Amino acid sequence: MPGIDECLLEAMALPGARGASLVDWTSGLALGTAGDSPVGDHETTAAETAELARAAAEFDSFAAAGEDPGGEPPVEDLIVTTRAGYHVLRFVETSFDSSVFLHLWLDRDTGNLALARIRLRDLAERLVLG
Repeated sequence: MPGIDECLLEAMALPGARGASLVDWTSGLALGTAGDSPVGDHETTAAETAELARAAAEFDSFAAAGEDPGGEPPVEDLIVTTRAGYHVLRFVETSFDSSVFLHLWLDRDTGNLALARIRLRDLAERLVLG
């Protein structure tokens, strides 16, 4: 079971990975970072991606009608596509309030979006926070 640093290093081993972080979407703070930031500052990136994650997790429009998520965030992951890359935000279930997500920034030319989603899901399930 990897901790934060090990998890982010595994994420950075993905093809095309440019940066990775674990972010608390309630506070907008990065709990850990690896690699580069799209804006040159991991804290700014964490705050900006937290706004997006918070909106997706809290807005009723993204919860499937009739589903009983059992306390889990209704959204599993978010993908934002830019001209130069992909941003994948994967929500992490925790024993406390589940208000954290993994953010992976991928190069569009060398990244593999499908592989990144699969690996981030695996990392989120194995991540040990404590």
